Amino acid sequence: MMAGMEGLMAPDHARPCPVCGDADDSRVFAEAAYDLSKLGEHAFASRKVPEYMHYRLVQCPTCDLVYASPVPAAESLVRAYGEAAYDSGAEAACAARTYGRILKPYLSRLPDLGMAIDVGAGDGAFLTELADAGFESAMGVEPSAAPIAAASPRVRPWIRHGAFREEEYPAGEASLITCFQTLEHLPDPMEFCRAAFRLLKPGGALLVVDHDYRHVVNRALGRRSPILDIEHLQLFSRRSMVEMLRRCGFAGVEARHITNRYPLHYWLRLAPLPGGLKRRVCDAARQTWLGRITIPLPVGNMVAVGYKPISS
Repeated sequence: MMAGMEGLMAPDHARPCPVCGDADDSRVFAEAAYDLSKLGEHAFASRKVPEYMHYRLVQCPTCDLVYASPVPAAESLVRAYGEAAYDSGAEAACAARTYGRILKPYLSRLPDLGMAIDVGAGDGAFLTELADAGFESAMGVEPSAAPIAAASPRVRPWIRHGAFREEEYPAGEASLITCFQTLEHLPDPMEFCRAAFRLLKPGGALLVVDHDYRHVVNRALGRRSPILDIEHLQLFSRRSMVEMLRRCGFAGVEARHITNRYPLHYWLRLAPLPGGLKRRVCDAARQTWLGRITIPLPVGNMVAVGYKPISS
């Protein structure tokens, strides 16, 4: 593991449901299963090989969220993401194209194409999609240094390194805030959504993509689903996602499942295969044209959107 991180990442405090505040943690979704000494430099990186480790997960009886409790201190998480390695540029480009297609139907509902903020921007691949869609200003924020270093010269100046901080952006001026596969990682997803609401102008939208733990694929994989991960402090269903956005003041909230498109070698990377076999299969696939073919699959992700009311 990264030097000095093993002790810091130990969960040290319990918490209630981060969406509705219900403190009933009696419905255990999955008991803790982790060995912090085995976490490497990619443990807090995007699109990594699954380790099938996770903190204790409980299911909220009120809003249907699955969340980790106890959890490590927020400062420890910031450091872990800051030091994480990065090796998924090709996959990030595939994801950005998918998110660009998802975004298109929502553009006409925005008040304008002024400012867009992408939270958890990675190497900035989606910032290119925002610029190409016509936004006057596309800004990103990313806690990990490695993906920013790998960003293209065009978008690297647009990415702010560090944790998301509301005070660093002008209130009430953003037309769109996006947050893809990031809400699961945040210690307080509700506070982030409230901050996004305050930063948006009337009619502006928050657009998020996250895992749906109730999707048939994730239910079929059970404890071998890659969404059960040490990085994920909560897992949403469509019900809990809609509940959270509505509680934060958003209107016109909707959530639906999406199809992701990645190269075959990446899908194999996520497959529940034994470690040694998976490495051999993935290495072989990566070296052939077949392994580089992009394949669309409905693997249990959802897109959700909410709008700041015009009257706000």
